[in-house]
Amino acid sequence: MSTEPILITGVGRRAGLYLTRHFLKRGIPIIGTYKNEYKSLSELRDNGAELYECDFNNELELDKLINSIHGSYGSLRAIIHNASEWSADDGDELPKEILSRMMNVHVSAPYQLNMALGPLLQASSHTHSDIIHIGDYISSRGSKKHIAYAASKAAQDNLTLSFAAKLAPKVKVNSIAPALVLFNEDDDNDYRIKTLKKSLMQREAGLDEFQHAIDYILESSYVTGRILPMDGGRHLVTH
Repeated sequence: MSTEPILITGVGRRAGLYLTRHFLKRGIPIIGTYKNEYKSLSELRDNGAELYECDFNNELELDKLINSIHGSYGSLRAIIHNASEWSADDGDELPKEILSRMMNVHVSAPYQLNMALGPLLQASSHTHSDIIHIGDYISSRGSKKHIAYAASKAAQDNLTLSFAAKLAPKVKVNSIAPALVLFNEDDDNDYRIKTLKKSLMQREAGLDEFQHAIDYILESSYVTGRILPMDGGRHLVTH
């Protein structure tokens, strides 16, 4: 892999944190974004990550991030759009507020970053550079309880198709559509049992599997405009 930096959004916890740790161990510079401060961020800073606080619902913060990256870097190896928000439609927020947040984080911010930082990806010294959107398997199925979230992830999938066509052949653009990468610590046993039965594999994918999927896309010189399922065979479960 190139030693040009990879931009990863949402690096404070879970998958974003895991990816950042592993790329830093490989000697790959990381530009990371976070919305909230976590103890883990101190570790990432100590290991050389350049981190930016950025709320993707705030246009001024997003513009500042873009300007900072342009001011500090002449090229990028990849952008991994990992930042995400998950909100049910029956919460305390108004539906229009939920939809606005979901679309800002999953569609508007990735769109603006891809447009603004595309020239840095085109300038990569590597044979190819990459954009990877982290989607969700429900983008193709919908959700009764998370309608706004599912709709925004479906729109993000369409960004993958459009930017793949726009930025080829130098920049490959793909998406990963995972399901059950990792349980949350507060998920109770009944929920875990019910959820595991939804896939053929009946287990979490795990963050190693997630890293392998990212590496596959980064190392491929040919795959673009694709949405890579990582769902344990949920599409074949009928009960």
